[in-house]
Amino acid sequence: MIRLTRRTLAGAVLTLPSVARAQTPYPNRPVRVVIPFGPGGGSDNLARVIEAGVGRALGQVLVIETRPGAGGVIGTELVAHAEPNGYTVLLTDSSFTINPGLVPRLPYDSARDFLPVCHLASGSSVLLVHPSLPVHSVRDLVAWATARPGELSYASGGNGTGPHLAGELFKLATEIDMVHVPYRGTGPATNDVVAGHVPVMFNGASAVKPHVDAGRLRALAVTGLARNPALPDTPTFTEVGLPQIEASGHWGVLAPARTPEAVVRKLAEAFSTGVRDPAISPRLETLGFTVVGGGPADYAALIRNDTARWAEVIRRANIKPD
Repeated sequence: MIRLTRRTLAGAVLTLPSVARAQTPYPNRPVRVVIPFGPGGGSDNLARVIEAGVGRALGQVLVIETRPGAGGVIGTELVAHAEPNGYTVLLTDSSFTINPGLVPRLPYDSARDFLPVCHLASGSSVLLVHPSLPVHSVRDLVAWATARPGELSYASGGNGTGPHLAGELFKLATEIDMVHVPYRGTGPATNDVVAGHVPVMFNGASAVKPHVDAGRLRALAVTGLARNPALPDTPTFTEVGLPQIEASGHWGVLAPARTPEAVVRKLAEAFSTGVRDPAISPRLETLGFTVVGGGPADYAALIRNDTARWAEVIRRANIKPD
């Protein structure tokens, strides 16, 4: 015969809510997607386009939240310290693999504190010049800069940003001397290049397509293995003889470490399904994104390789954060 004491009854009652919670199917409430950059950028634009498709696949609403600051560090730290239950995830870009080699004493460990969920998309980085610069190809630009060392400048959204590293990679590969002009954000940098104040920059295809189409900027080459559908007339760096210039951007989703495997799998399936949705993927390609939808293992390999590659570029170019 089993004796039920007051203590065992109290313990049973206290255990019931936790058991119920454990048995509740995931997800049973909205999922917060943190963007560690301001509204209107590539990550935010991507999130807004895929929001409905991922929500349908997940069976819940996504709540998009921008948390900009410190080159993506502030929003990323927020997710690193969030409860690992699948209800707060990070949607970020290549800065996740750049910052470990750039920022001393990050407030998180990108390898230890996160679990890769889904490699959403990649995107070409474009070498651009203002139309007033008398060059129409990469060969022209290299010849022009070689004849005038130190006279040519290029803009970026700040020290250590993707466009900055792409510019330094271009300098290392071609042995030309260009002066870096950092801005507080890619938007202001693009505006000054369009205005002709700085003649050269690297930027994402999705951000510059309207300017290229309107003739306000001239695209000379794109990174990546194939031409970007958004800029089909622009050759790749491989086509112009510089295959070592690989500075394509990438976007993906990460969850806090210790998130249950089943939850990560559910998130990965939903984000992959959402980004590949036939009603959504063409919109992304029009914006200059290349849809991937890769799983956790693929994204983890990309993060490892990209982190090592950018750390080497940062070291060789002696790049310091702002």
